[in-house]
Amino acid sequence: MLVAVVATFVIGYLAIVLEHPLKVDKTVPALLAGVICWALIALGHLPVIGEGHEVESSKEVLLYHMGEIAQILFFLIGAMVIVELVDLHQGFSVITSRIRTKNKKKLLWLISFLGFFLSAILDNLTTTIVLVSLLRRLIPDRNERIWFVSFVVIAANAGGAWTPIGDVTTTMLWIGEKVSTVGLIEHLVLASLSCLIFPLLIANFLPIFKGNIKLEEKKNGEREEHTQLLSSKTMLVAGIGGLVFVPVFKAITGLPPYMGMMLSLAIVWLISEFIHPGEDFSEERKHMYTAKHALSRIEMSSILFFLGILLAVAALEAVVAGTHPDGHSIGFLGNMAEQLQQTIPNTDIVVVILGFLSAIVDNVPLVAAVMGMYPMDLFPMDAKLWQFIAYTAGTGGSIFIIGSAAGVAAMGMERIDFIWYFKKIAWIALIGYLAGVVVFQLFYKLFIL
Repeated sequence: MLVAVVATFVIGYLAIVLEHPLKVDKTVPALLAGVICWALIALGHLPVIGEGHEVESSKEVLLYHMGEIAQILFFLIGAMVIVELVDLHQGFSVITSRIRTKNKKKLLWLISFLGFFLSAILDNLTTTIVLVSLLRRLIPDRNERIWFVSFVVIAANAGGAWTPIGDVTTTMLWIGEKVSTVGLIEHLVLASLSCLIFPLLIANFLPIFKGNIKLEEKKNGEREEHTQLLSSKTMLVAGIGGLVFVPVFKAITGLPPYMGMMLSLAIVWLISEFIHPGEDFSEERKHMYTAKHALSRIEMSSILFFLGILLAVAALEAVVAGTHPDGHSIGFLGNMAEQLQQTIPNTDIVVVILGFLSAIVDNVPLVAAVMGMYPMDLFPMDAKLWQFIAYTAGTGGSIFIIGSAAGVAAMGMERIDFIWYFKKIAWIALIGYLAGVVVFQLFYKLFIL
């Protein structure tokens, strides 16, 4: 029956990877794999281990894992609603409307660094959507624009890796108490910057980024009139302030991150109830700017995908697959980690390989699996392993355009061809990824050890 559990997970994982050829939303195989894995455990009366590595009933262990998973899901829902509220009130236009340069190189560096820091505060997916929308207004020629969009993907993934709210994988590691806010920033900011700066330096020598862009002419005040509301600045400050407040709340109270996110959501929601987007604001238009409308815009399919895949990974983490020399039972993922450690003793090499894999497969189940493979007693919070995984899983997805949520969003919005990205951008992203790996290792040896 253990073989059936593992086979179910593998088949589900393959279906997720082959989402586009199969034309089946990845949420479907994720939910099927998650539920079927636990059903097989229950029907086969397979032994499962809980938090203390003791064999417990499957219901108790499932309840424990659901509590861990729920923390991530509620955190993500809160963050998504806040971002949608800011977007409904055109808050991001306060930042993007200030970009007016025509020089291609200056625009590339400006957009890339804006993406890097916005992604650290928001998340890489939202940042990509915002900046691609901006680039559509600034660069009318699509053949030129997709080059800029590709660098936005690199910048957003690099920026999302060094804060707990910048990427789903870093959020998972943070909520799972594998990394801390200060630890992430301290260990990864230089590596993440290197992951962006090296590709930008290469871009300076590419012919496509030479010369100026002819901006579309706008009538006096047209941009401001159509992209900003009276509430834009207030909602931008409230939204970003609420997101930044979450790690502060956790540090002050010691409560789980989702509690801080729910508090921030409540405050931003309250502000949105009383603020007026415009002078002609009426009751008929009120629903367009409410949190209820924002809730209807969030991708619930993504939330259900995380639920399914995390349930499936939890099943592999819990189901007993061996016994440790000291006598306690080991889950399938823990046993797999021991086998991997014997085959490749250097964990740094393993983590770099995982980064390459994240360019091909979804990094959420990849990181979830790794979190279950390595125990906290051997690798405590802010251990080098967890910091390195946060970097490689977050930035490795830039190598192929399908390797990250930011890349998939850009691919869909601009219809970027996979082969074009592979030929033109993949090698640049790879150099940035490897540069970050080297900087991370040097920083760790010089300042941490």
